[in-house]
Amino acid sequence: MFGTISLGAALFFALLAVLAYGMRGEYGARYGRTFVALSFLTTLAASVFLMAAIFQNRFDIGYVASYSSRELSAFYKFSAFWAGQQGSFLLWLFIHAAAGIVLAAHDRMGRYGLAVYMALQALLVILVLAKSPFVPAESVVQDGMGLNPLLQDPWMAFHPPVIFIGYALFAVPLSYAAGSLLAGDPLKTWLEPARRWGLVAWSFLGAGIFMGGYWAYKVLGWGGYWGWDPVENSSLVPWLLAAAFLHILRVARVRDAAASVLHLAILFTYALVIYGTFLTRSGILGDFSVHSFSGTSIGMTLAVANALVLVAGLILLAAKADSLPKGEVYPAHSSREFIMLLGAMLLVFLAAIVFIGMSMPLLSQLVGSPSSVDSAFYVRTTMPLAIALMLAMAVASMRRYGADAKLPHAVLPSVFLGFGVFAPLAVGIREVMPIVLSAFSMFAVGAAVVGYRAKTLGLGALLSHGAVGVSFVAMVLAGTGSQSASMELTPNEPVNAFGHTIAYKGQEFAQDGTEKHYVYEVDGTEAKALTKLHKNGEDAAREPAIAKTFFGDTYIAPIPPKKDKQMEVTLKEGKFEMDDFFAYRYEGVELDSQENGNTIVTADIAVTDGETVEHVQPQIFATADGGTSTPIDIMGGKKRIRLTGVSGDRRMARLELLPSREEESMQPVTASVSTKPFIWVLWLGTITLTVGTLVAIKK
Repeated sequence: MFGTISLGAALFFALLAVLAYGMRGEYGARYGRTFVALSFLTTLAASVFLMAAIFQNRFDIGYVASYSSRELSAFYKFSAFWAGQQGSFLLWLFIHAAAGIVLAAHDRMGRYGLAVYMALQALLVILVLAKSPFVPAESVVQDGMGLNPLLQDPWMAFHPPVIFIGYALFAVPLSYAAGSLLAGDPLKTWLEPARRWGLVAWSFLGAGIFMGGYWAYKVLGWGGYWGWDPVENSSLVPWLLAAAFLHILRVARVRDAAASVLHLAILFTYALVIYGTFLTRSGILGDFSVHSFSGTSIGMTLAVANALVLVAGLILLAAKADSLPKGEVYPAHSSREFIMLLGAMLLVFLAAIVFIGMSMPLLSQLVGSPSSVDSAFYVRTTMPLAIALMLAMAVASMRRYGADAKLPHAVLPSVFLGFGVFAPLAVGIREVMPIVLSAFSMFAVGAAVVGYRAKTLGLGALLSHGAVGVSFVAMVLAGTGSQSASMELTPNEPVNAFGHTIAYKGQEFAQDGTEKHYVYEVDGTEAKALTKLHKNGEDAAREPAIAKTFFGDTYIAPIPPKKDKQMEVTLKEGKFEMDDFFAYRYEGVELDSQENGNTIVTADIAVTDGETVEHVQPQIFATADGGTSTPIDIMGGKKRIRLTGVSGDRRMARLELLPSREEESMQPVTASVSTKPFIWVLWLGTITLTVGTLVAIKK
């Protein structure tokens, strides 16, 4: 197949580029650039082929059959490219190859660094080939399974690509670091480009994590933006380590002796990107995460790839250890250098705790049955470290480098600290640790302002540090300060909940039967909870109702009732069967076989209330993969029926009897109602952090 051939060619050219850049002289660099371009073009060809196959409904390809369908909109067909692990690997490879073109064209990394980068690209191609999106489907299907209803959301078009841009670009600092070791280049020659690329990668990965948090908050309905899910954590760990290496890099610009620690931080950041991918795609977390892929066969390949990167990097660092700069890393314990390294160490500790938690299914499986830790484990263990991190960030922000730097007067930070104490108390928080975290977080915000005025921080650092502090406060307010309760809501009977008046207005159904809304009024403002429906009328995916105000969100997540088994009747041809209101008679059936192999089964059902007789024609749309049927109204919408089966001899039909739309819409519902004080501050903080990181690139 063309896609597989293109990937094979991409691997071939990537390996040739490694060899070319290993050669001395001008010809090696020239040929290297050519092979980099060819590897990118063949990767591009494979990517275009997969996208075309999705839009052309090539269901003979297993990946297309699994994640696309004929009725899927163009927007979600585009998103289907990275909906599965095979496509997401190809997306990762494509971004990596595109960045390689930029690096080769500017020729600033050096031939050894580019050789390392292309070796990593070859490794990614092998991963894509090991789990190829071009494998033929195991059986012929007329239509695909389509995109999971939860993934049919606009954020699906942005969240995964942004995450994978971050993943891919972390290869650039690693290549700079490894290339400098191989070439024996001085530290100062590669720190600045590695810093810029590292900031770009860190900002994209962070933005992707933040998008995922907002997506979970507005879609999943459990009321949170972060569930400490192992797959969520697999992105958080390299992001935390990258924050550490970026700050260590800043120290290395004034203290060459920090080089060895910097190399380790960069290496482990990229290694943990691959490790997180291994955890999420090996199937190990299938029973512990709503995001992970299960039943996959790529786990061992990923484990070997991770080991190759980590072991090769450690061997190279050990071999070149004597050539690295020596001397003091910090002049005094009170110096900014020491405090920044202390902050980096706290980030490493945070990453280590999250790493242990997300790896618990794997670690526990080695000694017995697999198990996982709950979210309380992360809260208990990370909050003290977060408090210490905020204090370190505050002190470092106000100091200059060197042993004799003095702290300025901390009047403004103290005012901010007071606000950090008042804010959680104002929303009813009385727990000590969250209040302390809020206080020191606002102290760090005030310190960032002081540091900017004293020119110890640039604008990008001011925005980033301030955003981190504000975000921690928002987490305290919206998390610890949240109130929640489960309550039954009857249409048009207002209830009071946490100082808000909530009135349930019933359900609204879309004309095409694809979705319905639970309609609420919160303090007079309408808010709707969306439920996407399968063709048979069953719930497919749910989104909560969120009433937004300056003081926070009121969050209403309907709890689907445990439905009793739907009433069904089996009708024999020509004979009546009755329910409480109507009688039904099966008159016959027609089978319409279409050219594509599908069949439309149409039953003729006579319905009577004793006075009038109505003939309706419920249908089953049957394909080689199964069948679907949609409920239809009877007797002017007084009830609904759905055809669920016809016997082989066509003499019997089975119907599902459903209440009318109006009756269903006015039934009481149970909902989880919660408050999220000042949750919008968290979204503002994450946006500001991303902007601040991008601003810092120019410094």
